[in-house]
Amino acid sequence: MSMMRMLHQDPANTEGASIERATVRRVWEWASPYKKQLVGFVLAIVAAALLALVAPLVFKSIIDETLPDGDSARLTKQALLVAAAALGTWVASLLERTWSARIGEGLIYDLRNALFDHVQRMPLQFFTRSQTGALVSRLNNDVIGAQRAVTGTLGTVVSNVITLITTVIAMIALDWRITLATVILLPLFLIPAKRVGRKLQSFTRDSMQLNAEMNAQMTERFGVAGALLVKLFGRHGDESSEFSRRASDVRDIGVRTAIFTRVFMATMGLVGAIGVAAVYWLGGQQVISGAITAGALVAMATLVTRIYEPLTSLTNARVDVMSAFVSFERVFEVLDEPNPITNPPDPIVLSDPRGRIEFHNVDFSYPESASIASLEIGASPSETGTPRQILHDLNVEIAPGETVALVGPSGAGKSTVASLLPRLYDVTSGAVRIDGNDVRDLDLDSLRSAIGVVAQDPHLFHDTVGNNLRYARPDATTDQMVEACRSARIMNVIDELPDGFDTMVGERGYRLSGGEKQRLAIARLLLKDPAVVVLDEATSSLDAENEAAIQEALSVALQNRTALVIAHRLSTVKSADNIVVLDEGRIVETGKHHELLAVDGLYAELYRTLVSD
Repeated sequence: MSMMRMLHQDPANTEGASIERATVRRVWEWASPYKKQLVGFVLAIVAAALLALVAPLVFKSIIDETLPDGDSARLTKQALLVAAAALGTWVASLLERTWSARIGEGLIYDLRNALFDHVQRMPLQFFTRSQTGALVSRLNNDVIGAQRAVTGTLGTVVSNVITLITTVIAMIALDWRITLATVILLPLFLIPAKRVGRKLQSFTRDSMQLNAEMNAQMTERFGVAGALLVKLFGRHGDESSEFSRRASDVRDIGVRTAIFTRVFMATMGLVGAIGVAAVYWLGGQQVISGAITAGALVAMATLVTRIYEPLTSLTNARVDVMSAFVSFERVFEVLDEPNPITNPPDPIVLSDPRGRIEFHNVDFSYPESASIASLEIGASPSETGTPRQILHDLNVEIAPGETVALVGPSGAGKSTVASLLPRLYDVTSGAVRIDGNDVRDLDLDSLRSAIGVVAQDPHLFHDTVGNNLRYARPDATTDQMVEACRSARIMNVIDELPDGFDTMVGERGYRLSGGEKQRLAIARLLLKDPAVVVLDEATSSLDAENEAAIQEALSVALQNRTALVIAHRLSTVKSADNIVVLDEGRIVETGKHHELLAVDGLYAELYRTLVSD
């Protein structure tokens, strides 16, 4: 029962299901590094079960032989034997717990590392279609549930089976007739236990679903962005009411589960007491008739209580095992998710990059939805259609050290072009090349080390200013950070912070203004010192004064570097060596600022609109 209540996985109906052999094999593969500990774990369980038989059998000897003989010396030895068995049981239990902890924590460590590494390497689309809370749940709840499938469920099943077998053998050796009478009472345990197992499983599914909904609300509302939205719309009362309703549902299902479990356990205790009473009555008759001894009766009464408890547990063993293996299946579901953006068999390491960029006959459509359904809340089956083409026959060449600007209306495909360069996505057809090498042939780490990106909404970790900067260059010295920050015109802000570089920036950098975050992100890029720079609306959050300062800094910092600049504010791209105008994924114009104004096409129209604004 306790195992069912402790399971963490999302609601899943396991009735009528079966464990796939492939899943069992994979579970064993993950557990195989701990074979020695597993053997010790099982042996400790066996030893504890066998040692538990010592006391009843010794009591039989005491009652039937030692006390009638008045043998004080033998009584002392038997008392010491019972004490020694108790000590042995304690040692076996300690070893069992030690090996269980080593196996369980080792599995948690292995699975979490594998999941984290695999998820981190997944393409960007995986994260745009997956719920963060569901991913975190896989690394926490499901990994722990998988570990319990090995140490918890396995230990429970093995312990109960061994206890049952050894106890029945001992009882048969004492008297087969009383043992048979005990077995006749088993339906009183098995039938209600099976029904209760199903009911508790239903309660568990409902409880997990309700808890998931409540946790989702907390996760979304406790973030800075969610909290701000609630305050701006004045919805704190509605949010509190909704949370209260969900918490009430969680409370109610918890109460029903507790009462149902307690009634069942009390009923099982009552049935067990009836079983013990039956043994005493039947065994007493045997004692009166001289068929068995009084000591045998006491031993049988003690042993019979060790039959009903494991039988009750084993009745639900299948449900427990199925439920526990759901966690493994959910973990494997993520590990099996294919990653289309990987290193080629023999990757080319991009060393000493010069920064020549070519987009050659590039067509691009975002990949079809292939994400994990259980990680994508509210996914619609209608989304799996023919993907819409975003880029059409794109051809752009950027010489080393040249700055090229991409402009166009919203949705023209500018950011998509920039995402193809570091292989956040792969082209549908055509090729993207750096220094003559197709990016799909390059080592991913070396490719991305050569490219620095400042996005429209720069992300800062909930860490210090210095650690956010060192994310680009872990070995950066303070002097190097100061130089980068001065170039980005952010050093004066850092000097005014209470702890300088050691100041915490808050979640997503909310302690800094939008412009300050942008400048800190630019400083982080300058610290990385890449050969290719992508600025995706990098100055969009700056006022005119700050933008001018940043443009001045970038004009120096981008010397001898290839730059791809995306901007809606056309004033930031006037000095670009070349401007590429996109519309609906196609190049419609190219040229310098004054040339495009003279053509009086889309660029001139966009420019006039912005100037008039």
